[in-house]
Amino acid sequence: MKTEDEINAKILEITMKIQSDFPELSKYISEIPITIPNEATPEISLKVLTDYYDTLQILMKDYAQSHNKLNSNTQ
Repeated sequence: MKTEDEINAKILEITMKIQSDFPELSKYISEIPITIPNEATPEISLKVLTDYYDTLQILMKDYAQSHNKLNSNTQ
C-alpha cells in the first residue's frame, strides 16, 4: 500500500501532465467530487486519494484515446 505522500505526489504528477498535454481537461478536474466535498468536515483517507488518482487516470486515458481516434479519422 502506498503512503499518503506517495499518492499525493502521483496526483500532482498526473495533474501537471493533464495541464501540459490536455489543458482543455483542466476545467473537469475541479468538478471531480474530492475537490468539492459534500460534507462540512470531509475526511481525506488513502482510499479517497487513491480513488481520486484513479479517476484522473481514467479521465486522461479516455480523453487521449478518443482524441487520437478523432485525429486519425480526419487524416
